[in-house]
Amino acid sequence: MSLAHDSDSRVQSRIRRWSLSRQPRQTSVRLTRKSVYILPTRTGVVFLLLLALLLVMGINYENNLIYALTFLLGSLFLVTILHTYNNLAGIELSAVRGSDCHAGEQAHFQLRLSQTGERDRIQMQLPEGTVHEVDLTESAQVVDLSCPARSRGYLKPEWVRLETVYPLGLFRAWTWCRLELTALVFPAPLESPLPEHMEATVSGSLVKARQGGTDDYIGLERFRPGMSPRQIDWKSLARGHGLQAKQFADLRSPELWLDLDAMGAENLERRLSRLTAWVLRLSQADLSYGLKLGQYTLAPASGEQQRQQALKALALYGLEPLRQEGAHASG
Repeated sequence: MSLAHDSDSRVQSRIRRWSLSRQPRQTSVRLTRKSVYILPTRTGVVFLLLLALLLVMGINYENNLIYALTFLLGSLFLVTILHTYNNLAGIELSAVRGSDCHAGEQAHFQLRLSQTGERDRIQMQLPEGTVHEVDLTESAQVVDLSCPARSRGYLKPEWVRLETVYPLGLFRAWTWCRLELTALVFPAPLESPLPEHMEATVSGSLVKARQGGTDDYIGLERFRPGMSPRQIDWKSLARGHGLQAKQFADLRSPELWLDLDAMGAENLERRLSRLTAWVLRLSQADLSYGLKLGQYTLAPASGEQQRQQALKALALYGLEPLRQEGAHASG
């Protein structure tokens, strides 16, 4: 049984490679009769054997009723071919978007499916992904397909498979499409302790950035010419302590740098995974941080844009050239 299954898988793989070699990657594809394949299912083969047996019985016994039943079922068999075939032919499939994820998770892709006429259910699948049943009662709909994201970098599924056995399960029609589907896979975060100076900052140890700020009151100082009258502490003056001015400072975290080369000789993928976990933690704490990956430097900043750029750099490091990013606004 396993030998037969392996042989069938090899035949399917050869047909798939041959079919995909004729197709360039496209953002949208319309299924035509040239791209749809159809073969009887096991039920269809049994049905065909039954027809052959009935025909032999009709010839042997010269029974008109058996002849009528055989030709009726034979007509049904032929009509089923057309219905199964037309359930796929004419469908238009378009790539919408792919969702970023971490290695080891499921990458999700959205596809728009458009069709006209009366159709039934079909099945759709990405490589190694789960089979998704789609009801074709609507003229247009967005379908969400998923497949495993095994390693970091850009994930571009080689094919999308569409299949149907409508209406009686006697035939299976299928096809493969090459669509421009892309998702960015970040390294899987590997939880590990932050360096001590970073841990102290995450725990709330902020430093005074500069005097003369507006964020935090830090005390009083003697009023000097040139200071704003709004800084005068009138309560202190009323108590007879002289003319004093309120002192303020803006508070911010020190510059934090995540440096790949400073992490020792550990395996590259483990270092990237640890950096990924640190990026997520510092972003969650809304702290400003920079990233150094060899010759690539991402200037210190905070916010969602910084998180996305850092994760993208970690995902593509060593796989594709990294574009140098300048400083951008934090927040």
